[in-house]
Amino acid sequence: MIRKLLGSSLARAMFVVGLFSGCAAPEVAQGINDPYEAHNRAIHDFNRSVDKVILRPTSQGYGNILPVPVQHGVGNFAGNLGLPSSILNNLLQADIDGAANNLTRLLINTTLGLGGVLDPASAWGLHARDADFGQTLHVWGFAEGHYVELPLLGPSTKRDTIGGAVDLITDPVAHLLPAPERYVAPVAAAASKVGDRYRFGGTIDSILYESADSYAQARLLYLESRRFQLGGALAGSEGELDPYADLDGIDPYAE
Repeated sequence: MIRKLLGSSLARAMFVVGLFSGCAAPEVAQGINDPYEAHNRAIHDFNRSVDKVILRPTSQGYGNILPVPVQHGVGNFAGNLGLPSSILNNLLQADIDGAANNLTRLLINTTLGLGGVLDPASAWGLHARDADFGQTLHVWGFAEGHYVELPLLGPSTKRDTIGGAVDLITDPVAHLLPAPERYVAPVAAAASKVGDRYRFGGTIDSILYESADSYAQARLLYLESRRFQLGGALAGSEGELDPYADLDGIDPYAE
């Protein structure tokens, strides 16, 4: 059954790769495209209230109660469960090297890493090459679209919102695992994000509660970080170092 599902997913992935192989990826977007700013600011205020009342206190309790090795284990486990989705998107982007890297990492950490709780693959130089469907749409030539702020999830764009929905629907783990095991992944991901909120608490607090305009600051951080990830050059950046590496994949609400 698993082999059949994997074979079907791979066949669809390669078909779509062939279909879009002639499409050149567009230039990474520049500037701010935010025609719904008033609505987005209202959502931002709601998200900030949720963070202040629920997420920040929860993350502080999480970080203070759980030992650091346990927090790392939760993050490793969640990241390992997210690798099948990255592999699928690697294939959709015709990134065979990235898919092979992530597949090898998945096999090593699932076996030698006790189901992904440990991360021996990174010690051997096999770091995750994250890929999502928003990135895939970019590779296929779809424009970024306007900026949006989503309830509870935080900053996004039209393209990344569509991509996130597709990733949720097509996640291989959700299709391969039976209930209730399939629900382990979203629970682990949520716990990992709470841990991220604790880990980057100082930076996130400075954005949400100490900046003169937290909405504009969060919007700028998200867009520049995402565009850097997609290959855009940031003003003032040098070389290939990601100035947002410490916040990679983390929005101001640690969704």
